[in-house]
Amino acid sequence: MRSFDLAPLYRSSVGFDQLASLMDRVLSNEAGQPSYPPYNIEKTAEDAYRISIAVAGFGAEELAIEVKQNALVVTARKAEDPEERAYLHRGIATRAFERRFHLADHVRVTGASHLDGMLHIDLEREIPEALKPRRIEIASASPKSVEQDVMDAKAVN
Repeated sequence: MRSFDLAPLYRSSVGFDQLASLMDRVLSNEAGQPSYPPYNIEKTAEDAYRISIAVAGFGAEELAIEVKQNALVVTARKAEDPEERAYLHRGIATRAFERRFHLADHVRVTGASHLDGMLHIDLEREIPEALKPRRIEIASASPKSVEQDVMDAKAVN
């Protein structure tokens, strides 16, 4: 019997409740997932999330964030350095990347900020009023109206 590690479910998706479709996607794509750049996904409130991506070496003008068809796409392209530099060691990767996150229905991006080499993307799940549970009030019938309904029923029969 195989045991499944559910940690991959939280690596590239935010706010999903339909685990079956999510599990299929993760298990089929996990082998090819790039690990650059590193990122965190945190839950900041009941229906709010934050994705933090380490983007050291990139300026805000070199980063792009797009949402298309329930996918959040973060891309970075480093502008060419006009100076020729001779590095003895180059440990800060500034290679271009594209990172995709699949968003559940009704999850929208509320903002983004770039601070201290980190790109923070805030998300919020907004459930439409039609999908929210609603309470139905139960009206109490007076004894007189119940007797009247019984008499009306006998008159019909």
